[in-house]
Amino acid sequence: MTFQSLDTTTPSRSAEVLPGAVILRRGVAGARSALQRYGLLIGFLAFWQVGSNLGWINATVFPPLDKIIAATWTGVVGGALLDDIAISLQRSGLAFAAAVALGIPLGLFMGQIRAVEQALDPILQFFRQTSALALYPVFILLLGLGETSKVFVIFWATLFPILLATIGGVKEVDRKLIEMATTFGASQATVFSRVILPASVPAIFVGLRLSATTALLLLIAAEMIGANKGLGFQVMNAQYNFQIPQMFAAILLLALLGLTANFVLVTLQRRICRWAAIPQ
Repeated sequence: MTFQSLDTTTPSRSAEVLPGAVILRRGVAGARSALQRYGLLIGFLAFWQVGSNLGWINATVFPPLDKIIAATWTGVVGGALLDDIAISLQRSGLAFAAAVALGIPLGLFMGQIRAVEQALDPILQFFRQTSALALYPVFILLLGLGETSKVFVIFWATLFPILLATIGGVKEVDRKLIEMATTFGASQATVFSRVILPASVPAIFVGLRLSATTALLLLIAAEMIGANKGLGFQVMNAQYNFQIPQMFAAILLLALLGLTANFVLVTLQRRICRWAAIPQ
């Protein structure tokens, strides 16, 4: 009786084909997902480019995207817009940091002490409903037309989303968790650090993302009044001089700054709040 030896070192044909098929399926699934998510945006940008070149839309007002990208590249690589980017980041960054430093501690305090919240809520709601741009002339009268008034108006607008989101996050903490921790002998400091603060973090990050967006929106308005540097100033300056590609280049940079800030906050939230579902 003879036995045929089996070569176990040679992979079978199906084993060679299987990884390739899996990679292909994953690639198709990834492309389908990307198309579903970004297909409309890609179509809009393609229409803009083609329509501007073929005269379907006014190329004077909406120049082709390649000219806008070229103006952006020239402004950044050539250094013409680097100072404006740095100044805009400094203004919005200082205002955002000040809003975070005040809004989160005050929100945590107001959310836990109902009497304080009831006392401060009317004035908080009054100022929240008052547009920061409407108060900008008042800030200019008080603080002058320099950097202080620009930073303060951005701070004023970014403070309320952080503050209100923090208060809401604290008030939405499950009271049963607090009662359970207290029953097991946890101190007030332990209840705050182990129950209230972790449960409030997702809501706080929502406020942070809203405030980051608000900071960039107010930055544009602040730099359009009495400024000679910054991306907001460049938008108005290019519009006055009818340099439309340069105007859109500054707008594009502002949009990229906003997307970057949102990406950083979402990434940080995912690392801190691994248990929570986080929207994009």
